[in-house]
Amino acid sequence: MGQAAYLMKHPLAVERIFYDSVPEVLFWPVFVIATLAAMIASQAMISATFSCIKQAMALGCFPRIKIIHTSKKVMGQIYIPVMNWFLMIMCIIIVATFRSTNDIANAYGIAEVGVMMVSTALVTLVMLLIWQTNLYLVLCFPIFFGAMEFIYLTAVMSKLLEGGWLPLAFSSLFLCIMYTWNYGSVLKYQSEMRGKISLDFILDLGSTLGTVRVPGIGLVYNELVQGIPSIFGHLLITLPAMHSTIVFVCIKYVPVPYVPLEERFLFRRVGQKDYHMFRCVARYGYKDVRKEDHGSFEHLLVESLEKFLRREAQELALEVSTMEAERDDVSEVSEIVPSSPAIAAEDLHTPLLSDQRPGDDSRMLGMEGSVPLLPSSSMSAEEDPSLEYELAALREAMASGFTYLLAHGDVRARKQSFFTKKFIINYFYAFLRRNCRGGTATLKMPHSNIMRVGMTYMV
Repeated sequence: MGQAAYLMKHPLAVERIFYDSVPEVLFWPVFVIATLAAMIASQAMISATFSCIKQAMALGCFPRIKIIHTSKKVMGQIYIPVMNWFLMIMCIIIVATFRSTNDIANAYGIAEVGVMMVSTALVTLVMLLIWQTNLYLVLCFPIFFGAMEFIYLTAVMSKLLEGGWLPLAFSSLFLCIMYTWNYGSVLKYQSEMRGKISLDFILDLGSTLGTVRVPGIGLVYNELVQGIPSIFGHLLITLPAMHSTIVFVCIKYVPVPYVPLEERFLFRRVGQKDYHMFRCVARYGYKDVRKEDHGSFEHLLVESLEKFLRREAQELALEVSTMEAERDDVSEVSEIVPSSPAIAAEDLHTPLLSDQRPGDDSRMLGMEGSVPLLPSSSMSAEEDPSLEYELAALREAMASGFTYLLAHGDVRARKQSFFTKKFIINYFYAFLRRNCRGGTATLKMPHSNIMRVGMTYMV
């Protein structure tokens, strides 16, 4: 507004309006402050770009790229090398192409007004949906601020052909990238969910899974937290044999700096005990070393799996002992309750479960002079023969080695799809998948133990 007032008195000062409107005494201080402000603004733009890209990746709206966390305490303090190089190269290209601060200022003006209008729209949604403000107040906010911003927008849109097209071009490009990645990822995930293998089908195959089980541990990497991925069915058809122990591994990143080693893996059994199949969720913090040595990773995984098996056996033994104790209490209560002679006579003619009560067994065994047998629930978890057998099988499989089973998926549109969908999925989305960071890029796996299985997802 000060520059506009100065122009009303000095219309010919339009070329250097900013510095001409400054008094001569304050010229150099303003020059230094303006230079520092430009540096601060550029740094703020870089940090905001990093933050927006990270949030877009978390929402599944941007291809996977490398993110470096530079702080152990502040999660949002990040550095993205690819975007940093992209900003530097584009800044050089723009300055070399425009060769004028006027066109760059026009581009900046449209970008700034666009940010203001987007902020007004988002704050209006927050007031309406989250704060649940009165509807009339909600309407007054966009009407008051939106009217002023619309006036600014109409003013800067006149400079659209004089550099103002630049932010619109960039926003359109990133919108296409984000929409294509989200659209393809959602279709791929839906295809994986439809192709999940039911547990009933696995149970029908039997403990051998319809093939030969050989010693070893197979780590099947997938993105599903629940269910059996379709890649496993493809493995059963393709491979002549299957490992004796199978672990479905899903890697998740949590918003904490470090995850303790004892809490790194979460296990759950898939199927019955003789199937030796488990679901594992590996959790990593944003400062954890993900390219850890595969030997330590395998050792920690087996150690955590052994703890899970022992804890499962203890919980099962405790559950069985609790059920037997409740059944014993019910039996004792039935002994105390007096019964009529008629009922007692009827009881003598029917084989009741009371004949197997612990009290009766102890009297009978005591008369025979034999040692009473302990129920299975009274055994400790260490003495459980099924647990010892499963631990021995796990150690034998570990001694035979690990195999990392990875899916190399190709997403293709169905033949009956529209041309637009085929173009987006078969070319644009496929290009992004080939050039983005792979899901296993942060894992240090021995190449000799990796087995890739090609799959095609028809969406």
